[in-house]
Amino acid sequence: AVPRTRILATGGASHNKKILQVLSDVFNAPVFTINTANSACLGSAYRAIHGLVAERNVSLADVVKLAPEPSLAVTPTPGAEEV
Repeated sequence: AVPRTRILATGGASHNKKILQVLSDVFNAPVFTINTANSACLGSAYRAIHGLVAERNVSLADVVKLAPEPSLAVTPTPGAEEV
């Protein structure tokens, strides 16, 4: 089965529930957030770790499994996909 789409929102706008709700309704997918001050730096750090372990055939997906679990912020409004 194909996994259902989910959105991970980061940055300043991720603190605005109304913006997250619009994203959720437009893409008909739940929106998750992570509690981090600087998501760009976090992403860069995971890529750096991946670079260090790449010669051992460790995938980026395996490296990112170390990340904190995102929290569900909003779900699509019922019927929004019909609009």
